[in-house]
Amino acid sequence: MKFTDGFWLTREGFEIQHPRNVRDLAIDEKMVTLYGPCKDIQRRGDTLNLPSLTIQLSSPLENVIKVKAWHHKGSKNKTPNFDVKEELVPLELQKDENGASFSSGNVSVNINYQPFKITFSQGDKVLTSIDPKGVAWITGPQKESYMRSQLNLGVGEYIYGLGERFTPFVKNGQTVDIWNEDGGTSSEQAYKNIPFYMSNQGYGVLVNHPENVSFEIGSEAVSKTQFSVEGESIEYYIIGGASTKDVLSNYTELTGKPALPPAWSYGLWLTTSFTTDYNEETVNHFIDGMAERDIPLSVFHFDCFWMKEFEWSNFEWDRDAFPEPEAMLQRLKDKGLQICVWINPYIAEKSKLFDEAAEKGYLLKKPNGDVWQWDLWQAGMGVVDFTNPAACDWYCSKLKALLDMGVDCFKTDFGERIPTNVVYHDGSDPHRMHNYYAYLYNKVVFDLLEQEKGKQEAVVFARSASVGGQKFPVHWGGDCNATYESMAESLRGGLSLALSGFGYWSHDIGGFENTATPDLFKRWTAFGLLSTHSRLHGSSSYRVPWLFDEEAVEVTKYFSKLKNRLMPYLYGASVENNKSGVPVLRPMVLEFPEDQNAHVLDRQYMLGSSLLVAPIMNEQGNGSCYLPQGKWTHYLTKEVVDGGVWIKENYDYLSLPLYIRENTILPIGQESNRPDYEFTDSVTFEIYQLQNGQSASAFVTDLNGNKKGEIQAVEQDNKIFIETSMEGLTYSILLTNYESISSVSAGEIETSSNGVKINLQGSQKLEIIL
Repeated sequence: MKFTDGFWLTREGFEIQHPRNVRDLAIDEKMVTLYGPCKDIQRRGDTLNLPSLTIQLSSPLENVIKVKAWHHKGSKNKTPNFDVKEELVPLELQKDENGASFSSGNVSVNINYQPFKITFSQGDKVLTSIDPKGVAWITGPQKESYMRSQLNLGVGEYIYGLGERFTPFVKNGQTVDIWNEDGGTSSEQAYKNIPFYMSNQGYGVLVNHPENVSFEIGSEAVSKTQFSVEGESIEYYIIGGASTKDVLSNYTELTGKPALPPAWSYGLWLTTSFTTDYNEETVNHFIDGMAERDIPLSVFHFDCFWMKEFEWSNFEWDRDAFPEPEAMLQRLKDKGLQICVWINPYIAEKSKLFDEAAEKGYLLKKPNGDVWQWDLWQAGMGVVDFTNPAACDWYCSKLKALLDMGVDCFKTDFGERIPTNVVYHDGSDPHRMHNYYAYLYNKVVFDLLEQEKGKQEAVVFARSASVGGQKFPVHWGGDCNATYESMAESLRGGLSLALSGFGYWSHDIGGFENTATPDLFKRWTAFGLLSTHSRLHGSSSYRVPWLFDEEAVEVTKYFSKLKNRLMPYLYGASVENNKSGVPVLRPMVLEFPEDQNAHVLDRQYMLGSSLLVAPIMNEQGNGSCYLPQGKWTHYLTKEVVDGGVWIKENYDYLSLPLYIRENTILPIGQESNRPDYEFTDSVTFEIYQLQNGQSASAFVTDLNGNKKGEIQAVEQDNKIFIETSMEGLTYSILLTNYESISSVSAGEIETSSNGVKINLQGSQKLEIIL
C-alpha cells in the first residue's frame, strides 16, 4: 500500500510516525529490544504526548534474524499463524555509547542509536539496512493503523519470488498484494501468494503475516523494498546464507522442507479435461490409445464431472457415466495406472452432504449464525471449515472411501476465493485465514494420504498455497491459455514459485483455456515433459496427442520416454530437495549467482543442478538460450559449446535447447514405460566435460530415496580417476565425446557415436588413460 505522494509529501489523510533514535535498549540472552521515540528528545518535556515504537531482534536459526516492531502491544493476539520455528538461539551482544551489534551464524546486525539505523551484513558484505523511516506506524483517513517496514535496495539489486507470480520475473518496480485469487495466469493476481522474497544479493525476507501483506518493490520508494500490514505490529525475518541456495535452505528450515513425492508421480498424467463429455468408454479409449501408440502413461486423472453436476462435492461417482466405479478402477489399475480424482473444499447445496455438514457445523458461517453461501462456482455452495477437527475427520472419511476404492491421490483444486465475512469454529480471524486456508486444506488431504498410503507415496496436485505449502507437493500453475504468451507467463510463475521455497511445479500442457494449435501443443509438450511433473489437461477439449496430429504422437512418446530415462537424475535432485529445500526446477540465478547475465533470465531454467532447458516459444521453431561460462554439451546431439554466449538455432519438434554443464556425472536409467522402475538396475553414469583438476560426483537411489550407489571422478594430466561405491550392482560409465581411450584398469569397453562405455560390477577404483 502506498502512503506517500512522491518523495516529499504524505498522501492526504495519512500520518507517518517513525523512530528518530534509540532512546533505550534492553537485552537478555536471546533478544535485543530497542525503544525508539518518534520525536527528537532534547529535554524531559519532549518525552510527553508522543508515540514510541518498540523493535525486537532475535534469531530462531543460525543466519536468520527475526525483526518484530510494534506501536501498541496490547492488541488481541489473532490466529492463525504460519507454522514456523519459534525457539530462539542465544546471542552475544556488544554495545557502546553509539550502538550495539550481535551475530547469528555469519549474519551480523549493527544497531546505530543516533540516527536510528539497523544494518544486516554477511561477512564484509552489507545485505540490507533499515533507515530512520524504515520502521513506521501509520494512521489512515478512518483512523485505521498500519505498520510499515522498508529495507534498502542496493545498486543492481533484483528481487524475486512472492509466490507463483505471472508478472515479470524480476519484481523491481511492482506492487504486489499477498491475497490469494482465482485469476488465471494472465493477470497480476496469483493462486499462491507467499510473503517471501529473495534478493540476488544473497538474502531473503519472510513477512510473518498470513493476512494481506502489501509489497512495494522499488516502486513507491525506488531504492527500497516496502511491506505493510494493517494493525499495530509487524514481524519479519531476514534470512542469510553462504549462497543463494543456502538462503532457500534456511527459509525451508524455518517453514518446512518439501516431502519426497512418489516416483510414479513424475510420469505423464492424462486427464478427462474439464467440461468435455466422458464416461468409462471414453476413458478406456484414451488409455488404450496411448498404449497402442507406445506413449508411456503413469497417471489417469478424473476431473470435475466424475461427480454429478450441481453436486460438487459429494465425493460419489456419477453412476450414469461410471456405473461400476470400483470395478472400473481395478481394470485401470490392472493396466498399470495410478488414479487421481478432482476434489475441492466446497459443498454445493444440491449435494446430499450439504445438510449433514450444515447441521453438524462443518461449514463456514456468517456472523449471524447462517451458513455462508454463494452461487459462484456451484449453486448455493458452502465452504468446509478446516479449523473444526470434526469437520476435518468428516471430510477425510469421504476421501478415505475413495482411497479404499482404488484412488491413489487427489487434485486439490480451488481454495483461493475464501470469504472474510465469516466466523470460524476456532475463532480464527477471517482475514488471516483467507490465504492460510489453502495451507489447512492441502495439509488435511496430504496428511490423510501419508496416513493411508505411506510417507513417500503421498502426492496432491494443488493449485492454491500459502507459506509452508511446499511441504505438500505437487503444485500446478492454474488456468493458462493456449498461446505462446501464456506458455511464457506460466514459466515465469514456476520460476517465481521456485524462489518462494517450492520444490516441484507443473502446468497444463498445451494450455487450459481454448485448444492449442498442433505447433504450440508439440512445443509445450517438450516443455511439460522437462518439468518436474507433467500433465495433459484442458478445459473444453480433449488433450490426447493424436487429436492434434500424428507428429504430436511422436513428440509425446519421445519426451515421455526421455523423462523416464532421466528419472535416476531427477529423483536424486528430489532427494536433495527433501533434505536441503533447493528446488528441482531452478531459475538460472539460483545456480549461477556470480553470472550477472543469469539474474534476469526467465525463458530458461535448470532442471536439477546440471540440465539446462530452454522451451521454444514461437511458431518458427527458433530456440535461444544463454549459456554461462564453461563447456556445455547438447544432451540430444552431444555437440559441445563454449559458454559465456547466447545460442540461437532452429529446432525441429524432437529437439530444443537442452544442455549439460561441464563437470557433470548424469545418472541415466534404462528404457522404460514407467518412471518408477528400479533406478539401480543397469544405471549408466554419463560423464560430461571433466575439467582438469576438478572433481565431479553423482549418486543413485532406490524408489524410497535411499542412496544405493555413488561415483566420484576427477581428470588429471590426461587421466581420469574414478571411484565407485556400488556394492552388488551392475552399471556402466559413459565417457561422452571420446572416440576411444588408451586403457582402463577394469571393466568391459564398448564404443559408440556418443562416446566410450565401460561396463562394471560392484565397487571399483578405475584409472583411465585417455
